[in-house]
Amino acid sequence: MFFAYTVLVISMNEKRFRYAVYVVLVILILLFYTKDIDLFGKNFYKNIKSIDHPEAIMVLVNKTYKLDDRYIPNDLETISTSYAYENKQLRKEAKEAFESLSKEAETLGFRIIATSAYRDYDYQKKLFEEYVADKGEVYALECSAKPGHSEHQTGLAVDVAGSNDDYDEFEVSMEFPWMRENAHRYGFILRYPKGKEGITGFKYEPWHYRYVGVEIANIIYEEGLTLEEYYDKYL
Repeated sequence: MFFAYTVLVISMNEKRFRYAVYVVLVILILLFYTKDIDLFGKNFYKNIKSIDHPEAIMVLVNKTYKLDDRYIPNDLETISTSYAYENKQLRKEAKEAFESLSKEAETLGFRIIATSAYRDYDYQKKLFEEYVADKGEVYALECSAKPGHSEHQTGLAVDVAGSNDDYDEFEVSMEFPWMRENAHRYGFILRYPKGKEGITGFKYEPWHYRYVGVEIANIIYEEGLTLEEYYDKYL
């Protein structure tokens, strides 16, 4: 009887041991495959690097790479009010591409309008601080960049609205499907896609588009990449 009991205990202990080993192995596998994913934002706004060539069309601005507070693009142009709210500016190449995009959309019965484009450092600082005061820092960090870390300062990023005239509701506008499938043809990418928050550091923003040029935009669109992933893969 005692012998049988002992065998049973040993058998149970072996099962528990094997179970514990399996659990450890699963954890190690998960850690290996997610080691480069910043699931909890622990790497955002750490080890900040200054941007050496902010004028480059492919410049990477995010929660790691920062623009100088004095940087202002030298080729900003005002977007036609046919396709933007008043006094919205982009760099010349991006502005011309955006107007062409909006013009084609218009011929198809759509309305793509720029609600926000270039923002200087001080404007972004004020905006971020307002988010913090109104919604708290955690929310602000998800949806707004700290000053110097905003793509809008490059003059290459644009927030858009559709015929419902609300950028925050752009995803439910009739324009969104067209914009999502055609922006790359004009050199724009959906900068903060759904499911890539751990890479970009920002929540999904269906209204935020970034100009990178037609060639790069096509690659990013076809391969379903973020700008960060494109840099890691190709640069």
